[in-house]
Amino acid sequence: MYDYDLLVVGSANADLVIGVERRPGAGETVLGSDLAVHPGGKGANQAVAAARLGARTALLARVGDDGHGRLLLESQRAAGVDTVGVLVGGAPTGVALITVDPSGDNSIVVSPGANGRLTPGDVRAATSLFHASRVVSTQLEIPLETVVEVVRNLAPGSRFVLNPSPPRPLPAEVLAACDPLIVNEHEAKVILGEACVSDRPEDWAGLLLAKGPRSVVVTLGAEGSLVASSPTDVTRVASVKVDAVDTTGAGDAFTAALAFRLGAGASLADAAAYASRVGAVAVTRQGAQDSFPTAREVEALSTTGPEGPGLQAE
Repeated sequence: MYDYDLLVVGSANADLVIGVERRPGAGETVLGSDLAVHPGGKGANQAVAAARLGARTALLARVGDDGHGRLLLESQRAAGVDTVGVLVGGAPTGVALITVDPSGDNSIVVSPGANGRLTPGDVRAATSLFHASRVVSTQLEIPLETVVEVVRNLAPGSRFVLNPSPPRPLPAEVLAACDPLIVNEHEAKVILGEACVSDRPEDWAGLLLAKGPRSVVVTLGAEGSLVASSPTDVTRVASVKVDAVDTTGAGDAFTAALAFRLGAGASLADAAAYASRVGAVAVTRQGAQDSFPTAREVEALSTTGPEGPGLQAE
């Protein structure tokens, strides 16, 4: 019996958000809205998104002993996340600088801060959390060597989900553990490198599978997503039509929902379809964690929302 449906190992940031009429080019200054500060970071976002959906969730992360760190801890606890694995101190809390244009598209620059101090030793010290968790999810806003240690500490029978964001080449040991590897177009091309010899997402999935993951999910923005467990078993999943307000955190909501549903026994295609509905609700609201829906809100969308153009998972 698992104590947690999902253990998230990853980043926790304060999101500093400014609305702009358009994002600036190189050397350009633009005026924006008043600054808004929200709890964020891919790890913290995924933990809150899963907990809002009803998942028993724990977070392994590091924050600073500062106001931003306290904001993040409060947001996790308010969502029902177990913060026993959140370490405090070592560096200031990470910060993400985010600009959002009127269409809801965003640009993000991250200062890792304490996230860069989440070490392999911290992972080894949290072995009990890994053995208590059905699914473990992580990202790349923490050191790569820490992600490698996560893979080495997975409990027998648990499932590992990775969204390699921000993308970088991955060691074979990490790729082989992914079930699934979740990528958008940009992430797929970075990981494939010179092997990306096609513009077809179905081919990306096959090429990614050849690198070792047990399964792959490719998110395709308005075109939905596709899931693949072998080069000959590729399924398209439709997106959901909504009017996007802010895409910040939508990819994190997608990943968390997919990981949760996989742990509950859903097929990869069914989990991706559910995750698309979760992400669709999220993009209709401002901010990251504030935008994440409850299971009831997702159910309401699934009974009323038509299929069609939708969100870009980050």
